[in-house]
Amino acid sequence: MSSTNKIGLGGSCHWCTEAIFQSLKGVLHVSQGWIAADDNPTRYSEAVVFEFDAAEISLQTLIEIHLHTHSCTSDHSMRFKYRSAIYTFDDKQFCCANQAIKELQADFDQRIITEVIPFGKFKLNNEKYLDYYSKNPYKPFCKTFIDPKLKILLGKFSNQVDKKRLNSSV
Repeated sequence: MSSTNKIGLGGSCHWCTEAIFQSLKGVLHVSQGWIAADDNPTRYSEAVVFEFDAAEISLQTLIEIHLHTHSCTSDHSMRFKYRSAIYTFDDKQFCCANQAIKELQADFDQRIITEVIPFGKFKLNNEKYLDYYSKNPYKPFCKTFIDPKLKILLGKFSNQVDKKRLNSSV
């Protein structure tokens, strides 16, 4: 029986989310682009879909990392483009993700607004933007937005980080 699973996550810029999840042990492959939920197949938001080895990293841990590395409590004006979401591929993931959010709410002062939504469609980003952070770690966007999130990752979840996959500029 395979322990490989797939999940979709959205919340901040897909370049940021891609860099975070590419850095983790147990994450096998990250695809960066836009996801539409099955409840509205025309509403795409920046997100990633990735495969992970559940024997190496749990869905609960992935959700915890996701919530702590983007503004999961901020209902800002750009939520259409940067929807805070967990896109699930089956009923078990859906239930597990909702339970994880309930359990992790205690970590935050404000209410988590992250939605748990069945996955609908995915559009891969243009090739020149894929693997963005590892290709451009010194660009101002990366230094301003991605590096702080990777520092949170290293500070709070260092045991989950694959140091060989993490860019050395952080």
